[in-house]
Amino acid sequence: MSRSMSALAAATVLAGLLTATAPASAAPASYAVAAPTGTPTVASAAATATACVPDAVRLPALPTGPWTSGAVNGLGADGLAVGESRGLPAYWTADRTVHPVPLPAGFQNGSVTAVNAKGLMVGTLERSSDRAHAAFTYRAGDAAVRLLTGASAGTGAGDVNDAGRVVGMDAGTPKEWVNGTVVRELPVPEDAHPGTRIVTVDGINKRGDVLGTAHTEYEDPENDRIVSKTFPVVWPAGGGYPPYSLPVWNETDWTTGTEASGIDDKGRVVGYEAENYRELRRRTPAVWKKPYDAAPAAPGPVTGYETLTFEAISPTTNVTVGTAATFVEGYPRYVRAAYWPGTGSPLVLPNPAGASADVNTEARAVSDDDRVGGSFRDLLTLTDSAMIWTCASKQAYAPEK
Repeated sequence: MSRSMSALAAATVLAGLLTATAPASAAPASYAVAAPTGTPTVASAAATATACVPDAVRLPALPTGPWTSGAVNGLGADGLAVGESRGLPAYWTADRTVHPVPLPAGFQNGSVTAVNAKGLMVGTLERSSDRAHAAFTYRAGDAAVRLLTGASAGTGAGDVNDAGRVVGMDAGTPKEWVNGTVVRELPVPEDAHPGTRIVTVDGINKRGDVLGTAHTEYEDPENDRIVSKTFPVVWPAGGGYPPYSLPVWNETDWTTGTEASGIDDKGRVVGYEAENYRELRRRTPAVWKKPYDAAPAAPGPVTGYETLTFEAISPTTNVTVGTAATFVEGYPRYVRAAYWPGTGSPLVLPNPAGASADVNTEARAVSDDDRVGGSFRDLLTLTDSAMIWTCASKQAYAPEK
């Protein structure tokens, strides 16, 4: 499963809570930008597609864009990776060439958030004038994106499964689309407190089970307190069964919330609890299993790091990735892409060859073919890149204490 934002960016969302016509086909534009100096590369695209070669690669960026950021948010078949480059929606083919996703008139930036095994991408566009967003779909080679929504606040694409079912938000309403048409709106669980709202839709698995995050806040006069609860929700495929409110460790503290981030084909859910109070930043990874009637399990942190978030889970291999971090005065200072095989202690992934010692990496996506996608930032040179780890299981290791 993929993820549309990093753990650290998602934490900002939690902190805030706590306080169209089908396009014609055309050849895609591309930029065969050379990899940065010192970055390892594979021998050929054919080798990438047919063999597992351990590598940690900084992907090339688009030549221009409004920002310097870069990230891989989703992984598709045949070496395809999707995400953002210099603040623009982009994708990378197996030969490590970066391609722009065409922006419709009126939009200045955006991101591809996910891609399915058949190459259908979904993402979110932004209009700079008023920060309004729109959800879209796209296939490599199309002349234009297909807009699923108008531009508004509270809008964005979350994920797409191999059947082409897209889930996301439309002006604050969680929805599911098929072939550009809304097939259902996703209701708030019946056991939720009145006033509960869905704030994000985070994933959909092969079966069609949908994962999201809900938030409620209300006054409890009997106990003279404000109750604030952020918790995951699972909507079973097809809409024939009511949604589940997943149990969380803390249901009342306004400084703490729990966010969903990924769901695999067996319905296993991953996410994390975040506590934000003054300079305190605590992140605890969480794992739920069906029938979602028990509190989540917590695998524990990565050795040498104080916090850990889970950002994505592979469809069938039980591998989960995310970000380990240590905060200094409320800011993430030591940040590392994390890899958890589903049992034992979480591990970390290596930095690319030639990188300085002062580097931040994040993992945002993981595939069944042992690839991990994410982002890289060199704090000395202020260099940002999208990243891919191939044959990740053979590279993950436990840091020294």
